[in-house]
Parts: sequence; C-alpha cells; structure tokens
Amino acid sequence: MPLHDFSTNANAAGPCPAVLHRLQCLVPDTYPDPAYVSLRTQLARWDDVTPARIVMGASASELIMRLTAAVLPEMASVWVPRHAYGDYRRAAEAWGLTVEAWEAEDRSHVSQAFAAGVPSRPSERQARLVWVTWPASPQGDMPPALTGLVGALTPKDVVVLDMAYAPLRLDGDARSGPPYGADALPKVLAARACRLFSPNKALGLTGVRGAYLVLPEVRGLPDLAVRLARLAPSWPLGGHGQAMLEAWMEPGVQQWLAESRKTLQGWKATLEAGLLQRGWQLMPSLASFCCARPPVPLPELPGWLAGLRTRGIKLRDAGSFGLPGWVRLGVRTPASQQALWQALDSTTNPRTS
Repeated sequence: MPLHDFSTNANAAGPCPAVLHRLQCLVPDTYPDPAYVSLRTQLARWDDVTPARIVMGASASELIMRLTAAVLPEMASVWVPRHAYGDYRRAAEAWGLTVEAWEAEDRSHVSQAFAAGVPSRPSERQARLVWVTWPASPQGDMPPALTGLVGALTPKDVVVLDMAYAPLRLDGDARSGPPYGADALPKVLAARACRLFSPNKALGLTGVRGAYLVLPEVRGLPDLAVRLARLAPSWPLGGHGQAMLEAWMEPGVQQWLAESRKTLQGWKATLEAGLLQRGWQLMPSLASFCCARPPVPLPELPGWLAGLRTRGIKLRDAGSFGLPGWVRLGVRTPASQQALWQALDSTTNPRTS
C-alpha cells in the first residue's frame, strides 16, 4: 500500500469515529435479518419513500451488476457518461449489450446517437439503460448535459443516478440528496431515476461494503423490485455493512460529515494551488477530488507515475476513464500533500529538461 494514496476518493478526514467505533464493537455471530426489514424502513424514512422502494446490496458494484440483469429483457442498449466508472460497461458487456456514451465529446450536450435513439447495433428492443454519475467521476463536476438528457429520454428508458459522491460535494450543504439552485437535478429526471447510494467513501471506510437502491415510483418499472429480489443472493449485506448503513443516518454522523467537508474544502484549495504553481492543468471540480494534467509528455506518463510510486505517492491514471494524459487526485491530508510536493519538486520536468 502506498503511504500517500491520492488515487482513492475516500474521505481523507475519515474514518468517521462514531461509525468506526460501532464497527469495532460489532460481534458478527448471527445472521442479519434476510429481508433487512428494520434497515429498509429506516432508509425509507431517511429518503422519504416507502420501504418497498429500498433495495439492499452487497456494494454499489453488486447492485450495478444486478440491476443490469434485472432490466435485461427490455433493454436494447446501455448508455454511460463519456468518462465513467468501468463497472457500468462491464455489467452491460457481460450480457452482450451494446454500450455507448450518451454525452457528446465536449460533454456540453448529448450525443447525436443518443438524441436520435439509434444505437450502433440495431435491436428489436427499444428501451435504454442510462447511467449518470452525480457528481461526475473522474472530473468531479456536475454533468453539464442533464437538461439535454431529459429531453432525449423516452418513456421506456431506465435511468440510474450513481450518488456515491453526492455527500462529498464541497460547494454547499450536501447530504445524500440533490442540491437546489443552478445545480439541482431536473425535476423530471429526479422523479424517474433509480438512485444508488454507497456511503463508505464519504465515511472514509472503503473497506466496508454496503449499498442500497432507491427505486422510482413510475409506471414503467412496477416489477423491478421483484426482479431485483429474485436476483439477489442470500444475505447480500453482511453485519458490518448493515451497521455502517444504520449509522449513516444518525445526526451525529451527518454532523461529522458536514464538518469534514469544511476541512476538505481547505485541503482541496491547497492541493489545487500547489498543482497550478507547478504548471499542472486542472478541470473544474466541486467534489473532494479533481482531474489534473501534469506537465509530462503522454508517452512518459506511465514511467513517471511509477517513479512516484517508488516514493510512496500513488495517483490515478485517468487514461482508463478515456482521459489520456490526465490523472485523478483525491484530496489528501496536509502531510500527504507535503510528501507530494517534495516528490514532484525532486522530479525533473520532462518538458523543461
């Protein structure tokens, strides 16, 4: 493990002490309730829905795979952000579905193919599964083409909002739901979308797995909860994941999260200022991570990143997201940032040598 891991998006102010204490005190000597009735009731109250609309999962990745399988009979294709988490694509390809980007290359509007409703591989089925990461990853911004996306959706399309980073927005009072104002979700999208929550990153506890889906109350998906239940393994959520999700809703935990965002705001400002000072380019970001381009020629980037690893510094190569030459950096502590500056300042800049 690297000493200073900037590749992770986990909350650097974590782990949350109250949740960590609960996990340390847990004695996992019995099975959880296989139906998770109490937890689903609590989460339903938290998200202001009925318990029938809450679906428990082992992790966000497990729910991505299961949801893709659940909607498979109706789906002609799967549409993902232009730069996105790879599990959306992997889940679709596992079932032989066509995968395309709903965002245009500049991300300011939807792609022509999505707007026309024509996938590159024709199918008798017409419905589409559409993934939206909110905020976006790896960029950390709000997807700029959401209004265009709403206009291009058909009644049969299934939309999923991956809200993993919603609690790590640093531009306001973010809870687990969408904000108001200019960055608010279009109401039509918020009403019809499934919402996927995985609080472990926000709590700084990525080693604990656990997630849940909030299903929309729309006519086109009346049996989705039944399908998801039939596809679920027995006890998808273990005792530690259940304890984390129960603690997530506690006022004290949410207060800690709010305070941690203030801390992260300061750390992020220092990180971005230091990168700019050293000639890096930055993409706009309002989350606790950002995309940056170091002054390193693309062919030399892998070796340069490997050299940083020998110094205990790990950055995430964003080439896997379709952004060659860029890296994603999560906000880290001042001590880790100091180690990063020392490593960067002792490395020869290939463009100026």
